[in-house]
Amino acid sequence: MQYLWVFLIGGLICMLGEVLIITTKITSARILVAFVLVGVLLQALNLFEPISRFAGAGINVPIIGFGASLAKGAMGAVKASGLLGAFTGGLQATAGGIAAAITFAFLFSLICKSKTK
Repeated sequence: MQYLWVFLIGGLICMLGEVLIITTKITSARILVAFVLVGVLLQALNLFEPISRFAGAGINVPIIGFGASLAKGAMGAVKASGLLGAFTGGLQATAGGIAAAITFAFLFSLICKSKTK
């Protein structure tokens, strides 16, 4: 049953993004930023963890989970090291994911040939 909820929640998030792309003139970059901000807002309001326990990877894997990780890292670093933590904590919390994204993007750029549309 857990897999079904993960699939449904993740699918609804992706469907919402597609509906916004198709029916509005909002660019995909702005939708991406909006989803990150939703994750930050959910984490700031302490709503992300209960949703995450229910939805699992359905909410953690999309970009909303990245926003929540940024906020969680920043809030934890502020508690540990003060105001400077607001600027450094988010990057420390998400450094592994950012490094993986850069590494895989580089590897795929070596393997694939880019084409203009």
